[in-house]
Amino acid sequence: MTKRGIMLDAALFESQPPAGDGGVDTPKGGAAHADTVLIAVTGIHGNFYSNPFYYTVGDTLSAAGIDFLYAQTCDAFGTIPTFNILTGTPETIGSWNERFADSVDDVSAYVDYAQQQGYRHIVLAGHSLGANKVIHYLSSVHDRRVEHFFLLSPANLDYMTSSVSAAERDYVYRRFAAGRTADMLPFPLMGWVECQVATAYDWLFSGLLNNVHTSPQADFSQVENLTHSGALLIGTYDNFTDGDPVGFLRLINSHMPSVDRNRLLFIERTGHTYQQKHQDLADLILKTLKHWNNENNI
Repeated sequence: MTKRGIMLDAALFESQPPAGDGGVDTPKGGAAHADTVLIAVTGIHGNFYSNPFYYTVGDTLSAAGIDFLYAQTCDAFGTIPTFNILTGTPETIGSWNERFADSVDDVSAYVDYAQQQGYRHIVLAGHSLGANKVIHYLSSVHDRRVEHFFLLSPANLDYMTSSVSAAERDYVYRRFAAGRTADMLPFPLMGWVECQVATAYDWLFSGLLNNVHTSPQADFSQVENLTHSGALLIGTYDNFTDGDPVGFLRLINSHMPSVDRNRLLFIERTGHTYQQKHQDLADLILKTLKHWNNENNI
């Protein structure tokens, strides 16, 4: 549950480590589980139906004794029926009414859950816009409960919104300035997102999640404020990078204080959602998590 009362959905791929292997922790509830969990924050429309690689990652990690928490945030679907504990009323969230400022609250809710379950090692991952949310969260909160980040194909918002015309941008800006934030746009943002004026404003003008870029002169202040180390991964056919996925990832990493400690991972001949390479993705994630666990045990 978020601090604003919203109940967010999730799916836990729970492992069954062999007894006596030293990798089982017992939380307050008494149920045994692995001592490491990877939390994966989704991007826009990043649900199981559109991004089936989550299943492969979850199955691979759980089989290896690592729990995997699929963290379905506010925009995994266009609309998501949910419930607000504070108001006691049903609510509908989704990519249609998400506010980027709520992303810190959303991510924190999943880390809170992992802490409450007693995991000793928490790794925070995000795919696409979810990676941007992880950057925003860790640069704002510097959450010591998180040991490492895992950024999967961060979203280049400048590229994603480049198809929005000047007239459409002006429409959003003027409606937002006039206080008509709850109005639905008469056109799909970027050609595929049905959303309110306030949500469109965040995509186009807020800058809150526009934290990775292809230009060295762009604003990398959130990335530069990260205090964690981790891994960055991308497919070499990712089409959200102005044609240079490898350079895109290296540029992001070059702005991090942990540049020399981070791991850069590339999957050849696949795109933003790792088509035909789901197992390669899962194997790279597992190898990296095992490396970090080995470091912890030294």
